[in-house]
Amino acid sequence: MTVLQRAWLGVVSADHTRRAVEGGFIQLNHGKRYGVARLRQGDGFAIYSPSERYGEKQPLRAFTALGMVADAEPYQAEPMDMGSHGTVQPWRRRIEFLPVRRADLRAVDLELTDQPNWGYQLRRGLVPLTPKDFETLRAVMTSA
Repeated sequence: MTVLQRAWLGVVSADHTRRAVEGGFIQLNHGKRYGVARLRQGDGFAIYSPSERYGEKQPLRAFTALGMVADAEPYQAEPMDMGSHGTVQPWRRRIEFLPVRRADLRAVDLELTDQPNWGYQLRRGLVPLTPKDFETLRAVMTSA
């Protein structure tokens, strides 16, 4: 087994995460290229969902998906309606998602959440995640 070198945490609502898992892709920050361009083939990728639906105020605060970046470069998908963001042709990356169950934020002990004001960086939509934290999430989310 290859040792994981890099991992990332994307911030995506749970309803958008379901679409991403079904399609085997991720897009971030309303389809902008800069976030997905940072990912490399073989990187671990976890998704944190602050809410069930985009724009909803009721918090979910759960890790909802986990996988590995499966392609070498970002690609542009077909144009799509992004509501108030207009029609965009989003940049995406292929992700090989693992079958997982949700993990409540409070039930997982991560180096990321041990840092003061850790939640503020989630506003960027993509943050580096230590390989140790990725493996912790994998253990929690794939256990029976």
